[in-house]
Parts: sequence; C-alpha cells; structure tokens
Amino acid sequence: MTKTGGDGPDLAQRGNATRVVTAGRRPEWTAGIVSTPVWRASTILYDSVADLRAAGRDTHHRLFYGRKGTPTQWSLADALTQLEPGAEGTFLYCSGVAAIAGALLSVLAPGDELLMVDTAYDPSRSMATGLLTRMGIHTRFYDPMIGAGIAELIGDNTRAILIEAPGSLTFEVPDLPAIIAAAKARGVVTVLDNTWATPLFLPAIAMGIDLSILACTKYISGHSDAMLGSVTAAPGHFAALRDTAFALGHIASPDDSWLASRGLRTLALRLAHHQSAALKIAHWLKLQPEVARVFHPALPDCAGHAHFLRDFKGSSGLFSFELKGGTDRARAAMIDGLELFGIGYSWGGFESLALPVDPQRYRTATTPEFNGPLVRLSIGLEDPADLIADLTAGLSRFRAG
Repeated sequence: MTKTGGDGPDLAQRGNATRVVTAGRRPEWTAGIVSTPVWRASTILYDSVADLRAAGRDTHHRLFYGRKGTPTQWSLADALTQLEPGAEGTFLYCSGVAAIAGALLSVLAPGDELLMVDTAYDPSRSMATGLLTRMGIHTRFYDPMIGAGIAELIGDNTRAILIEAPGSLTFEVPDLPAIIAAAKARGVVTVLDNTWATPLFLPAIAMGIDLSILACTKYISGHSDAMLGSVTAAPGHFAALRDTAFALGHIASPDDSWLASRGLRTLALRLAHHQSAALKIAHWLKLQPEVARVFHPALPDCAGHAHFLRDFKGSSGLFSFELKGGTDRARAAMIDGLELFGIGYSWGGFESLALPVDPQRYRTATTPEFNGPLVRLSIGLEDPADLIADLTAGLSRFRAG
C-alpha cells in the first residue's frame, strides 16, 4: 500500500531494535503523535468537483476513498517496506492467506504453472488444488531440499515458485540462493512465505526474492488480537501487486493495521526472547527419552541446517518434535493437560501454544516417515523454566498413556 520513503537512506544500516521503532513514522502521518492514529474512513469529502477529479489521477498517499487506505495503513506498509532493504513497496491484506492469494494472483494467469514447495502451509496447498485449479492454473509440488535441481522442473509455462523457509510443520530449510538463481535464469517469479523469520532474521528482498509474504497476524502483531497479512515487492513487481489488490478490493482494517504497528515496535525484543526460549526448550527436548526427534532449523540434525547458518540471522519460536512411538490418544493426553500452553491455531503471540500435527497428510512430492506422533510448539514470552516444567508433566502423561 506504499512505496519506500521517510526515514533516511541509512535506516538499513541501523540495528533491528532501532529499525522497528523508527520505520514508517512520517511526520505528515503522525502529526506530532508518537504512534500514527487510527484513521477510519470510507467516504472522503472534497472541497470541489475539481478537487474530486484531481484526486482520481493519483491516489498514492492521498486520501481518495477508504478502500485505497489512510495514513494508518500507509504507515505500517511503509515500515514493512523499510525493513526489507531494496524493496519497492508493500501492500496490506486482511489476513495472511489473503496475502498469499494476492501475491500469487498478481503473477499467475490461466494456463500458467506454479511450483509449490511440498512443505507449504496447508491453506497454500488448498489454494493451489482448489482456487488456482478452477482458474486453469496448474501446480506441481517439489521437494523442499531440491536446491538447484529445481531448474529441471521449470517448464515453458512456469511463472512462479512458492517457497517457505523453513517449511511448515517439519521445518526443512531450503537452499534459497540456488532456487533464486534458477528462477532468475528463466524469468520465473519467486514468492517466499517469510512469516517464521520475518525480515529481521531473513532479509528476503535483499537475497533476490521477488515477493515476500508475512502473516502479520503472527510476529508482527504479536498479541493474538489482529488478522493481517502483507506482501513486500522487489523493484518491478509492486505495480502488479497493487493493481491486483485494488481489482479484488483487498483492504486491511485500519484498526488491525494500528494494532500491528503497535506490535511492530517491540518486534526485535520479542523475537530475541522467542528465539532464546525456544532454543532452550528444543535442546531440553532432545534429551528426553520420550522424544525421538526435534525439528528446529538451528539444531544440527534439522534438514537444511547448513542453509540456515548461511542465510538466516536468527531463529524464532516455532518448531516441532516427534514423540518416540505412542498413540494419538497418548499425544492428546500430553497436550490436554498442559497448563501454560494453549491449544489453538496460529502462533507468534505472547502466549505459548501446543498443537498435534500430522505432516504426512499434506505431502505429495515427498513421503515423510515418523515413528511416533508430532507436536508443534509456539514458544511465547513466558519463563522457559516454567514451560519446561509444564512439558515435563506432559511427557509423563504421554509415557503413562
């Protein structure tokens, strides 16, 4: 919803904590107030017919109609653009899934082919096999560890490659530079779901990604009280993104945009805690006799760990682990009795969550094998010692089951 500008050319050289505090706070939008106010609007009034007609020629950062945004949305979009060095602009959406749809539909047309990573978020898969199929767009799924081998899958009709880094549920880290290089060699657009790392831990546009998606519902908002998504575009891709969003009537709520802007200011501090607490718990889980494997990109035995060390600046609070044998009922007993972990979808909020996951139900290009049920954890902002005590009791229930 905005192009770059505002906070000076050296913003990208500043630390993460400084960047998230200062980005997007243009004086004309804040008017001396620390946080950009909530501008709620549908109708915009004009002084004359001449002003009305003039406004229709250029709606960029000008009040025109509520669906084209207000300073509340522009401020957040501008901030997200500034967190991605080299980006042209960002558009906001009412949810992460809407952002995925907006990104793909800005690139794909009937007869085109999409290559989608086999570890993709389930709604992305459902979109590919449902909506995109009905539109005459074909999708092929690929192994997340394919690397440079993806060049062999790119055909004459391939227009986009959807990547997740790391993959959903089992957290494989792909070889991003290899996939990007293969795509650029054939003029194929790369679309990355970067929700897990955020731009603070993975500067996607600077790496060569064309469209970087965030489910801002997660870490950007950080408080489990807003639904929001964003797509940040590399130079040359913003116009199609914006025009597609306007054609579909996409708009993010000003209230949710304001909540995300408020959450953004503490993102660096929150991610630091999510990272340290999750790593402490992941290392502890590896030592437990009830646990077979831990799927966390920062651990040496996670698929793509070398790629993680090379490309990422940190890790967040979401990971999974495999129980050693056992039944679904025993897994449920473990989760049901947890006191500090909620049971629910989403992640990235201040509260910890535990969820039973079954990745094998959502794979077609790969065949993952597990010897026991999996649990996905989102580590919140609680004291990790308390979370470990809660998990200790949970593993005891699993063992009894």
